[in-house]
Amino acid sequence: MLVTRVLGKLEPGGAQLALLRLSRELRRRHGVHTRLVVGDASHDGIRLAQRYGVQTIALRTASALHPQRNLQWQRSRRFAAWLTDKLDGADLVHAHMLGAWWAVAQVIDPWTPFVATEHNEVNWTPRRIRSLGPAARRIDRFYAMGPAACRFAVSAGVRTDVIRPARSSVAGLSATARHGLRTPRLTFSGRFCEDKGPDVLVEAISLLDRDDLPAYLLGDGPLRTRLAERIHQRGLAGRVFMPGWVDKPWTYIAGSAVHVVPSREEAWSQSAVLALGLGVPVVGTHVDGLADTLSQSRGVTVAPDDPLALSGAISDALAGRSPIDRTGAIRYARQFTAARVADRYFAEYQALLTTPAHALAPALEDTALEDTGLEDTA
Repeated sequence: MLVTRVLGKLEPGGAQLALLRLSRELRRRHGVHTRLVVGDASHDGIRLAQRYGVQTIALRTASALHPQRNLQWQRSRRFAAWLTDKLDGADLVHAHMLGAWWAVAQVIDPWTPFVATEHNEVNWTPRRIRSLGPAARRIDRFYAMGPAACRFAVSAGVRTDVIRPARSSVAGLSATARHGLRTPRLTFSGRFCEDKGPDVLVEAISLLDRDDLPAYLLGDGPLRTRLAERIHQRGLAGRVFMPGWVDKPWTYIAGSAVHVVPSREEAWSQSAVLALGLGVPVVGTHVDGLADTLSQSRGVTVAPDDPLALSGAISDALAGRSPIDRTGAIRYARQFTAARVADRYFAEYQALLTTPAHALAPALEDTALEDTGLEDTA
C-alpha cells in the first residue's frame, strides 16, 4: 500500500511528530509506504522527516516558517494545483489540517480514498466555515482530534457518518530519566507559541515559593526570545532552563515531580499522555480535549490563562494534595502506543480500500478552483 500524506506545514511539533511516527510504524508492521507532500517546510522539519525515513517533497522550504503566513490554515489555489501530479499512484491520500485537505479536495480523482485529519480547533467565522462545504463533502474519512475539531467538521459539512476520533501515538512510555537532571523538577514540552501557554507557566513558576524546584521547558518556537527575557526579568534564570528542541523529551519527563500543560487551546496533548504513562502527576488547563484527557482524576485542570490558579495546582500536586489516579492514568496512556495506533489506522485504510468506488464521496465540480472569495497565499 502506498499512502500519500499531505501537510500544509512541516516543522518540529507534536502533530508532525505523530504522523511521522505513525508512518514509520505502518511501514514496520504492515509494509505501508508513505510519501509526504508538504506545502511549507522548514529545514528542521525536512531533517526530522528524514530521521523517520519518510520521503518528502515540499513546495517551499525556509530556515523558519512564519507562525501565521503558511499553508497550514490557508486555502491556496497554487498549493492545490501543485499537488495535482503529486497524488498520482497513491492507493490512499491522507491530508492533515485544513490547508492540506482543502487543497487535496480540489484535485483528487473520484476513485482514490481521501482521508482528512484536523488536529486543532479552527477559529473561523460560521460563514467562512460553511464555505468549506464542497471540499468537506469529498472526504471519505475524517479524524477529529478533540471535541472542537469534531464540531468544526460537522459545521463545515463533513458527513457525520465518516467522522471518527483521531489518535496519536506516544513514544517513551517505558523511559528512565537522563543522567544529570536535577530532582525534584517541573517539566513542560511543546512549541513555544501562544496557544501552548509557556508564558503563563513562567508566570506561575514565579509565583511558586520553591527555589529548590528547577523547571525544564523543552521546545522551541516564536516565543523563545520573549520567554528568555521574562525568565531573566523574574529572576528565574538559575532554575528555569530551556534546552531547546529535544528528540527524546521522555528522558526529562520521566521522574519529574510534575508535568505542566498550560495550553490556551489543546485538542489532545502528547506530552500530557506521555507524562501520564510515566506515572508523573500532570497539571493542565480545562480546554477542549485536554480536559477529557485529564478527566477521571488522571490529572488536574485549571482555567487557562490564569497563572495564580496554575501555581496553586502545581503546589498541590507537589505536596500530594491532588487526587490523582496514577494507575488509571498509566492504563489510559497505554492505549496510544505506536503499535496500537498503527494497527488501528491500517485497519481503517484497508476498509476504505475495499469500499466500492461508487460508495466513496463524489468528486468536486471542475470549477472548484475558480471559486471566489478563497485565499491564495502561496
